[in-house]
Amino acid sequence: MTRLTRFLSGVAVAALVATAGHATETLTISSWAGPTHGINANLFPKLIEMMETATGGEVTGEIKYGLAPPPAQMDLILDGAADIAWIFHGYTPGRFVTTKLIELPGFTGNAEAASVADWRVYKEMFEKLDEHKGVKVIGLMTHGVGQIHTSKDVTTLADLNGLKTRLGGGVVTDVGTELGLVGIQVPAPKVYETLSSGAADAVAMPVEGRKSFKLTEVAKNLYEMPGGFYRGSFALIMSQEKFDSLSPEVQAKLESEVFGETLSRLAGQVWDEADAEGRAATEAASDNSIREASAEDIAAFTKISDKIRDKVLAEIDAAGADGKAAYEMVKSEMAKETK
Repeated sequence: MTRLTRFLSGVAVAALVATAGHATETLTISSWAGPTHGINANLFPKLIEMMETATGGEVTGEIKYGLAPPPAQMDLILDGAADIAWIFHGYTPGRFVTTKLIELPGFTGNAEAASVADWRVYKEMFEKLDEHKGVKVIGLMTHGVGQIHTSKDVTTLADLNGLKTRLGGGVVTDVGTELGLVGIQVPAPKVYETLSSGAADAVAMPVEGRKSFKLTEVAKNLYEMPGGFYRGSFALIMSQEKFDSLSPEVQAKLESEVFGETLSRLAGQVWDEADAEGRAATEAASDNSIREASAEDIAAFTKISDKIRDKVLAEIDAAGADGKAAYEMVKSEMAKETK
């Protein structure tokens, strides 16, 4: 081998090593809602873009659908079948306790404010309890305030009594019990089918569902409680093993520029935008109606929400955190974020 051949060979090897060191890591993002849902259409594409920008193209992502039903998303990550997913805490009763705090009715602020506050309280008070054991929490989010959508006209709180209602789990289940709703649990993607078949009379969801899950067609009446009946608590999770496999430099970039409060805030913004679209779709549908709770019904529901709050704070205390202190922190952080 001549000196020139040896030199060129060395250059080729060095180039291969350099290329391998900067190979693109494509993360599999599992999602269970449809492609047009705000999380898939707006949040995940932005997340992919942010990861690419932060890491100089070393990390990207690909959204995949139908890998597992909604309640099995965390197990999907634990099994290594996907790298990133979003989970609704209420789909796995008993697995999460502290996540019910942000679901309580009565907090003032939109989904962005709630998502940011949720992340801050999690880092300050709840992370140590390790409720998401085995996975890395990269963001927390809540949807907009949940309301009741019905296939029949509802004018008072009392009209809800006895309605067969899809309840997602978590605090909304407690709310449903107090209101006399007959709870039906099906994943969000099955809501349209459940309502259209007559298996349910109503669904508890944020207003965004009127567009994303076509509630304007099967639940033409929206009954609104100021501040909502509840919120929904979600986590954006990542395989800890996959994260640990990334270089320390890439990990640091993702942590400082993408994950955590940054991603939580973005997610809340996406939910708020989706709520606005859902309300617009309702207002544009001539056969849809929006009913606001009366002063008497607001007062009656306040008593119910106080009762549920005390129950949840006691559960948080029993789990090993200070429920009242966490509740006050959520209120304070949401106030800071509410403009």
